[in-house]
Amino acid sequence: MARSLNSLVAWDPFRELDGFFTQVNRNSVWSPLADVTETETGFVFELDVPGVQKEDVAVDLNGTTLSITGELKERESKGVTHRRTRRTGKFAYRVTLPRTVDAENVEAKLADGVLTVSVPKTEAAKPRRIEITA
Repeated sequence: MARSLNSLVAWDPFRELDGFFTQVNRNSVWSPLADVTETETGFVFELDVPGVQKEDVAVDLNGTTLSITGELKERESKGVTHRRTRRTGKFAYRVTLPRTVDAENVEAKLADGVLTVSVPKTEAAKPRRIEITA
């Protein structure tokens, strides 16, 4: 029986491993990529969370521990998916901050797939210039 070349599929020895790692990634908590910047007035955390809705993210400050948790829900697809490499599922990002942060004025914004959390420093922690007298 003759087969046409179009009906042959190249054997990929890594296809099964790829499927295995995809399943592992879906069932574990992952940490989003983040940039952390310290300025004179505070700390800024920028986390890459494309596709996450603000209802699916929580930002908590408990003492000096900043916790950002959420879930990237899998989109419903139409048709046959041949490869899926995007992360989905629950994520968590935690960091311990210095005691000099102003917990009452933390702000969080989600825009264009980036969650920006601004944590200001207390007035006592901000640098100040000391005047020199004669």
